Amino acid sequence: MNRSLIRTGRRIALAASVALLSACATLMPVDEGRKLIGAPQAAVQARFGPPPEVYALRDGTTRWIYSQQPLGQQAYAADFDRNGNLTDFRNMLDTLELYKAEVGKWTKRDVQEHFGMTREPVQYFPRMKREVWTYRFRHEGVWPSLFNFYFDDDGILRQTQITPDPLYDPDRRRW
Repeated sequence: MNRSLIRTGRRIALAASVALLSACATLMPVDEGRKLIGAPQAAVQARFGPPPEVYALRDGTTRWIYSQQPLGQQAYAADFDRNGNLTDFRNMLDTLELYKAEVGKWTKRDVQEHFGMTREPVQYFPRMKREVWTYRFRHEGVWPSLFNFYFDDDGILRQTQITPDPLYDPDRRRW
């Protein structure tokens, strides 16, 4: 095959990858959401679209989750007060947010309201009697990782686990 043709193909692939990554990075920037603090729900919806997940929280507030799962590493929460005004906008799949999950106390509902519904296939380990929900994130903002929530048969969080994300393991990639 012609070397210049191969180089051209590589350049096109690189340009497409950069464009795709740039598009992903600008889809849901936290800064854009934070600029809307105090705005009504209609303004947030006009900027980010209809919320895929809506949760009426126990304190009377509302949370909208805009998830980029299963392949993305973010799930953005738009929190609204009782009057429907935006009070906070942040990435929930952040190390410090994930560490807020309380083993022995949180339920599936708590995890879902905090991080959104998992988009990965739910796994069940019969010997452990544990159901596992998995979320992609960047551990400490750097390392592509998976955060796993283990629930018992009553839906109580019994364990969490961080593992490397095999999607980013060069030994597992097949081109």
